[in-house]
Amino acid sequence: MSLNVESTRIPTVLAPPPLRLIDDAGHAVDDSQTGGFELPAPETLLGLYRQMVIARRFDVQVTALTRQGRLATYPSALGQEACEIAAVAALESGDWLFPTYRDSIALLTRGVKPEHILASFRGDWHSGYDYHEHRIAPQATPLATQALHAVGLATAAKLKRDSTVALTLLGDGATSEGDAHEAFNFAAVWQAPVVFLVQNNQFAISVPLDKQMACRTIADKAIGYGMPGFFVDGNDVAAMFAVTSAAVDRARAGQGPTLIEGLTYRIEAHTNSDDPSRYRNAADVDVWRGRDPIERLEKYLVSEGALSEAERASITEEAEAMAAATRACMTVKAVVDPLELFDHVYASPRPALAEQRAALADELAEDEMGDER
Repeated sequence: MSLNVESTRIPTVLAPPPLRLIDDAGHAVDDSQTGGFELPAPETLLGLYRQMVIARRFDVQVTALTRQGRLATYPSALGQEACEIAAVAALESGDWLFPTYRDSIALLTRGVKPEHILASFRGDWHSGYDYHEHRIAPQATPLATQALHAVGLATAAKLKRDSTVALTLLGDGATSEGDAHEAFNFAAVWQAPVVFLVQNNQFAISVPLDKQMACRTIADKAIGYGMPGFFVDGNDVAAMFAVTSAAVDRARAGQGPTLIEGLTYRIEAHTNSDDPSRYRNAADVDVWRGRDPIERLEKYLVSEGALSEAERASITEEAEAMAAATRACMTVKAVVDPLELFDHVYASPRPALAEQRAALADELAEDEMGDER
């Protein structure tokens, strides 16, 4: 007996158009598409443009390093810059970011050095940056687990009566996990100051969205939990920044969580070990390349006289300098001490762990003596 009960789904209600402020051609849209949100000031958009260009150059550089075998793996966010840059830009320095494994450019934009971001992908450390310094949790590989952590931190902040907001990044596939349901539900019940930003890049590795869920949009799920939900053009950084900023402000004012869905697309493979040609059409990728978030904003800024050739050259130069620094840091051989495995496991060392550490130290010392002979 076959266990495959899947059948062709005929949608009864089409998804609404996503909220946007700038269209694919780089023009400001009319009020019918804005959802009541205002277009950010040109100077704000210019700052977002700069961050997206630098993030794109970092992503392309790291993908190249991975193909050269200098990194074990890397999940590219090419094409998703608008979601990630908007998320970071909406936060204050004291807020917390809870990222996934694909959100390296968000870390870069929040000030984490390339060598620290890439430590885990290189296999040096589980995470190579100080969480408290940057207010960024470890990049989560298990799907949706970080969403619960974000709710926990946000609830603790609420109990302590401080103004901290937690923002967690999720993929569309993560919203199919039980952890996401629990996080959404607890956040709404406790009115936690947390923002859930789902980057709907339309594939959970090789599984398209319509094989994951039957709802119109992921944002529609918000009503079932009792919180606001917004379906946004994820390649429009102006709209993503406006909506995310409003959600952060709402959370900080004690009005609870918000679910934001950014409709975007993963241009590159899931990771360097993936072959996307096996499950998606190259023509679809070309369509989404034509909706590039950086080119869209660039057209708008140029039309408004907010981006000159000199400014564009300066931004490109800054991006190239960052790429060169990234290449340089990856040529330095990592010095790995096996005894570091036992550091940062417990706040107070446990006897059993101390015994294991001592045993490994003795074994390493014996190996070193053998090499000297």
